[in-house]
This record gives sequence, C-alpha cells and structure tokens, in this order.
Amino acid sequence: MIVDRLFEAVKNQGHVCVGLDTELSYLPESFSEAFLTRGEAIFQFNKEIIDKTSDITACYKVQIAYYEALGLEGLKAYSNTLRYIKQKGAISIGDIKRGDIQKTAEMYAKAHFEGDFEGDFVTLNAYMGINDSLEPYLNYIANKDKGIFVLIRTSNQGAKDFQYIRDQKGAFLYTKVGEKLQQLAQQYLGECGFSSIGGVVGCPNNEEGIQLRNQINNLFLLIPGYGAQGGGAKDVVPYLINGNGGVVNSSRGIITAYKNDLTNPIDFAEASRKAVLRMRDEIWGAIQ
Repeated sequence: MIVDRLFEAVKNQGHVCVGLDTELSYLPESFSEAFLTRGEAIFQFNKEIIDKTSDITACYKVQIAYYEALGLEGLKAYSNTLRYIKQKGAISIGDIKRGDIQKTAEMYAKAHFEGDFEGDFVTLNAYMGINDSLEPYLNYIANKDKGIFVLIRTSNQGAKDFQYIRDQKGAFLYTKVGEKLQQLAQQYLGECGFSSIGGVVGCPNNEEGIQLRNQINNLFLLIPGYGAQGGGAKDVVPYLINGNGGVVNSSRGIITAYKNDLTNPIDFAEASRKAVLRMRDEIWGAIQ
C-alpha cells in the first residue's frame, strides 16, 4: 500500500515534506527570464528543487491553487510537476482540499487519481460527512494504491471558529472528525500499522496533540505549521509514533531559502537542499 512506501521513505530519508507551493515571485528574476512562459519557469524551478532533494525528503506536496492562478499554463506546470515526481520514484500529495459528495466527489477522485493530475495522495475536507465525502475515493485506496489526507485540525488562527466547537460531552468537533476517520482507517491498514487514510493535523498545540494522537493512532499524519507558521522540531514529536507515522510540511521555508543566502542567491536548489537537511536533522534530533 502507498502508506507503506511513505512509512519507508520517512524511515530512510526523514520526515520532510517539501511543499511546492510555487508562486512566480518566489523564483529568482534572472531564472524566470530564461523561459518563454510563466508555467515553464515554475516547472523548471520545481524540477531543479526535486532533483536536489529527492534523496532526503519523504514526499512532495503540490498546492494546486498556486498553479490554477496561472490558468492553463499553470495547470500544465502542475501536471508536469506531478509527473516528474513520479518519474523520480518519489511520492506526491496533490493538495486540493476537495470536499463534495456523490457524483461530484467521484469526478474529483477520477481527476486527481487518474490522468493528467494523478498523484499518490490528495488532501480532502470531510465537512459534508465522512461517508458521503470520502466514499468515491475508497476504491482507489483499496485497489489503485492511492491515499488521502483528511483535514482534522489545522494550524491557522481561524481553526478556532469551527474546529474547537464542543459537543454536549465537551469534545471538540475536530476530535469527532478524528474518531470517525480512525474507525474508517481500520479497513485500509498497511503492513506498517498505519492506514492509507491519513489526517492533516497542524502543530504546535502539543498538549492537545498528544491527546488527539492517542485517539487516531492508525492515521498517518500530514503535519503543517512548521517554520513560517511557528512550529518547530519539538512540536512535531508528539504527533509521531515510535518516530514515524507523520510527514512535516514546509513550503516557503524551503523553496525560498535562497533569499537568505546573500553570498550566492541564484543557487536556489542548493539552498533548498540545505534547508531540507537542516529541518530533517532538527526533527531527527528532537526524536532522540
């Protein structure tokens, strides 16, 4: 199962998920000018970062909004990026955060698990109901070696608007989502003990994180909130089980790392590699 591949990638290469949330302004100006289209410039930028980091990362998360904003040429860059990740033998997460039901959800599943936009995992929102929102994706998980990460508790300030609403027993809404996913996940467990149905849980909030992790111990986690959003290596540890079971996303902190190197600002790919190594080693060190 795809979750077993991800588990092994974390074990061998570290917990870092490189977020290719690539905006044109993130590219060195002299690099962008060498290409005829914005989409081609973004793809080549991604390609060089992938080439420099694929041996030290667990996976790549590609946020579709950055590509949709450029129209058709952006979507071509999105497709090319996913294809190149697959060509390198790496694991991709299509960060699409879709959340719909019935035929619409079926078409989203087909769009992002087949054809031009095919990835290994996608991110989903189950606000319209666990069964209704996720059912069209389950056949791909069971038979097509695909996986999903479902939003449980996010790292943004606005998370408190809805995710922290309590029921009559005092349980947060996000914990109810986690409980439902934990139940569903039992049907799709890999040999590693985790499921190809995973969750998105932002760090920090460690006290809550420990309690939540105990409730969803079969879910592999996608963990945002590192770096630019305030989370550090020690904040990640409570979300791991025996040092595995989660990937930690960083986007701008990695792909724009070259902007902090004034001595050689053009070598963006090498700067990204250094940022990944630093993040990977910080997390490994915090686990010890």
